[in-house]
Amino acid sequence: MEVITASGGEIETKRLAPYAMASKNSKGRKHKEDEHPFRTAFQRDRDRIIHCNAFRRLEYKTQVFVYHEGDHYRTRLTHTIEVSQIARTVARTLNLNEDLSEAIALAHDLGHPPFGHTGEDVLNRLMKGRGGFEHNLHSLRIAEHLERRYPGFRGLNLTWEVREGIIKHCSEHDRPDVLKEYAPEKAPCLEAQIVDAADEIAYNNHDIDDGLSSDMLDAAQLKDVELWQENYERIKNKFHREGFKVHKSQTIIQIINQQVTDLITQILKEIEQRKIGSVEDVRVVGEPIARFSPDMNKKNTELKKFLKKNLYNHHRVIRMSDKAGRLLKALFKVYSDEPQLLPPHVYAAMEDTGKERLICDYIAGMTDRFALDEYKKLFDPYERV
Repeated sequence: MEVITASGGEIETKRLAPYAMASKNSKGRKHKEDEHPFRTAFQRDRDRIIHCNAFRRLEYKTQVFVYHEGDHYRTRLTHTIEVSQIARTVARTLNLNEDLSEAIALAHDLGHPPFGHTGEDVLNRLMKGRGGFEHNLHSLRIAEHLERRYPGFRGLNLTWEVREGIIKHCSEHDRPDVLKEYAPEKAPCLEAQIVDAADEIAYNNHDIDDGLSSDMLDAAQLKDVELWQENYERIKNKFHREGFKVHKSQTIIQIINQQVTDLITQILKEIEQRKIGSVEDVRVVGEPIARFSPDMNKKNTELKKFLKKNLYNHHRVIRMSDKAGRLLKALFKVYSDEPQLLPPHVYAAMEDTGKERLICDYIAGMTDRFALDEYKKLFDPYERV
């Protein structure tokens, strides 16, 4: 019996909205490759990201809590999965290209160094006057240059749209300088925009969860945070026989659902009001149309201010961050003073890359665990080298 199958591109054409980014319309890859007979270019990008070294290292890279603080706190990997899950839900509901959103979501934190934003801040200061360090730019550097998996070219050779989504990723912490190659005057496609919103939803909610689990936050502190309190009271009344653990989890689930619903509703309003009928219509707006309603945006701002004051500036987090910063500065200095302490395969690339950038790349690629072990090997006289 003859089996007739449709290509991924044909399936896309049937189900995507007119303002969705179809893989057949991609600007393509830097290095010419034959595409797969039934996997679209964006599906292949997603798979390449999942299989690369930088993605696997996210398992032991910090979100807020250093990995040895406990097994149940979020890491860069679990955060990335949560962002991908939310982005896929939004993309599917709006008939956008789910594969493209997923690929961008999975790649959005590849360039984060160890120890969260502390690591990024320290590396940026150490590289002052030498190009600095910004994790979105480094994610792109990983995708275009540092990964070595394919014959004939360096990097992952991702499509232009995924690379654009990486470099234009923008949240409260992220303000990358968009390279001219990626049309800095235009907004990214809607698939990339929803990843930014999904990132914000994910980290705000899992930081509440982790903060409460670590006892750095107390539920009583959250009583004046409207987004938390309105859902928490409703959950307590509905499941009054359950304990706080269930109430906490259900409240966070409800907040995420509320935010995702608000985001989808507001995007549809923006599409209708702006008469968006194509990908180019999305781009020429020049600003994101993936946004929350004014009311939800107000509630989110209140929540973010609360987390900054009570969690990110908690004395335990500051102590962890300070210790991590001193560790990274010590590693950078010892490698700079004696570059031959670097692994031979890393040291061999010094002439092409430059000493400081090479060291920065090497440290940025470390996991929290590897950085801690390397510090012990280099500074503890009783540790095996």
